[in-house]
Formats: sequence, structure tokens, C-alpha cells
Amino acid sequence: MKKEKSTKKSGDSKFFRFFRIFFAGIVGAVLHIKVVGGENEPLDGGYVVCANHISATDPICLCYAFKKNQVHFMAKKELFKIPVFSGFIRLLGAFPVDRSGSDVGAIKTAISLVGEGGCLGIFPQGHRYPETDPRETSVKNGAAMIAAKNGADIVPAYLWTKKKKKTLFGRVYVVIGEKIPFESLGYDENAAGEYARISQIVFDKVCTLGEEFSREMEAEAKSKKKEKGKNK
Repeated sequence: MKKEKSTKKSGDSKFFRFFRIFFAGIVGAVLHIKVVGGENEPLDGGYVVCANHISATDPICLCYAFKKNQVHFMAKKELFKIPVFSGFIRLLGAFPVDRSGSDVGAIKTAISLVGEGGCLGIFPQGHRYPETDPRETSVKNGAAMIAAKNGADIVPAYLWTKKKKKTLFGRVYVVIGEKIPFESLGYDENAAGEYARISQIVFDKVCTLGEEFSREMEAEAKSKKKEKGKNK
């Protein structure tokens, strides 16, 4: 039987709300973030955000883009051994994961977080892949498993930059797609390979978001070039 999804808000921490109010503008300006499709962000929490991974700043960009709910992330446990920084990222909603093996505790934390109305951000590729077509990378099944345990919807997002890498002054677009209702994925808990199947469906939608946005950017660039030629 599918677990009933929570409809409550994500429960942003007071520190995160403070940080967003006073520093979001600065973060957005420094990292040159522009949000596309912000209207697709669900009002209520209890969902999983899946995105491609190109830079160490990707979690910050997603936290900036999702304004209605705080997005939480797993972070490698080594970061939590750094004095001061450890406390800071905890306040921002990160929790540790041992990437050297199967961290059951981190998975349980993630499942509980989503089940209680929180929002979890996951990069299915597992690692950063700058300058690489995301369709050519492998995909892990964690997001599908966590969504399945809660019957949670999944929101695809794409981090778009020129040449698929983050540069110091380059703009990064966070493209938020329409949520994927969990019911639409046809999950069968008794069938083998369901997590892998769902992961591929979701990541295909993530990649499609990026490809469609790339075409829009190319068309816009051609239009500007043509207009500039007319004005000479």
C-alpha cells in the first residue's frame, strides 16, 4: 500500500529563512543565477528534486531557485569534520552521507525528511560532470527509491551554463520543470528493476529540459544577431 504523502510545508529552519531574506540577493548576484520556470515549484513540501550536476555550487543554485520550500541535501561526511563550516551547512539543511558505501542511516534520514513534508535535492549522476552531455553519464537509483518509499512526486530541474561548465562570471540558469506525479510512473513494488526504470524516466526528463532550453537560447542568440545585423 502506498504511503500517504504529507501536504504540510517543508519546515524551513529559522536560520535558512534569515539567510534567504538577507543574503539570497547577494548569492544570486555573485553566482549569476537566473531562475526559469519558477512557477513549476510546488507550494507544498514532500517531494524530491532531481537535477544534473556540473559544479560544486549546484546545491546553492537549487536552494536559491526553490523559494517556497527549503531544499535539503546529502553532503559527503568529510565536510562535517571541518570546524565552523560543518555547523553552517547543517543550519542550511545538509546532512552527512558516507559515499564510500551504502549509508543506511543517511537513506533513512532522507526518506523521513520527504515523508514529513520536506524537500530533498538529489543529483542522480552521483558526481559532477562538467563539459559532459548528461545523457552520456550513468544514473544512480537513490532518488527513485526515496520517492517510492513515500509515494512522493519528483520535480526535474536542469542547471544550464555555456559549454556545460560553471565559470567565475558565467551565468547559470536553473530551469525548473513540471512536477512528475509519482502515480504517473507506474511503480510496481513487486517488479524487479523498478528503481532503475524510474530513475531513467526522471533523468530523461531532466535532460530534455536542458535540451529544450538550449534550443531556446540558440534561437534567441540567432535572433539578436540578425537584429544587430539589420541595425548596422
